[in-house]
Amino acid sequence: PHLEAVAGLLSDSDYRVRAAACEALGKHGEAAEPHLGAIAERLADERWDIRVMACGILGKHGEAAVPHLEAVAGLLSDSDYRVRAAACEALGKH
Repeated sequence: PHLEAVAGLLSDSDYRVRAAACEALGKHGEAAEPHLGAIAERLADERWDIRVMACGILGKHGEAAVPHLEAVAGLLSDSDYRVRAAACEALGKH
């Protein structure tokens, strides 16, 4: 019931709040699937660590994440090697 409120924090102006929201949603498995679109938006976050978290979450959600794989693939050319690696790992799970 609180996941909707947590998902709303994914767009918070403070990166620490966005990171905590990503982490929290990532721990809720299938219950987080309605929020995968909001998580996918974090693939464009200014912070590399949040982009990495978003990749990791999407990589764990199988078929539910398929609509977002093109955005993940776009990170294969990210300026940060950690994001590129996370995108490879996420795509490798599909």
